[in-house]
Amino acid sequence: MKKTVILISLVISFMPLFGTASFAQPAVKIVVVNAGRAFEASAEGKKAIAQFQARESKIKADIQKLDDTVQALQSRLATGRLTMTQEALLATQADLDRKTTERKRYEEDASREYGLFRDNLANRIKAEMIAIIQTLRKEKGYEIILDLASSGVVDFEPALDITDEVIRRYDASTVSVPPVKK
Repeated sequence: MKKTVILISLVISFMPLFGTASFAQPAVKIVVVNAGRAFEASAEGKKAIAQFQARESKIKADIQKLDDTVQALQSRLATGRLTMTQEALLATQADLDRKTTERKRYEEDASREYGLFRDNLANRIKAEMIAIIQTLRKEKGYEIILDLASSGVVDFEPALDITDEVIRRYDASTVSVPPVKK
């Protein structure tokens, strides 16, 4: 009986040293990044956005020129119905049909090409940023990095946001990379 009491006393006296350590859960290191803001604020992202806007403006200007041509042909056809010969009316109608088709095809082709250009450039930058984020995760020992744009995070401690660090590292990594050609 005395041995049992002594053994229990020893176990209780050493519990703070051993007992709680076996039940302690290690803290999970979770941080967040705002990938959308990182893209928009990075030097490469700003260049890409400028390229997107330039292409979009050119496409809109080209479509406006085609629209103006179509409208001029429609106006010519409407005003000349009474004075034009049948051959001239048919020729103008054929021109109008051809320009309308040309405009529609141009818009479809330009939209498809713009989408491919935008997606390729954005995906390249995204892949480069993911590599930076993965390196950062390994260096800092983060176990989970959530993207604020797609994770469904409703609220978080601002100190957990590593977006600025990602932008800084990404910009530093792309200084020697040549610019993307249009």
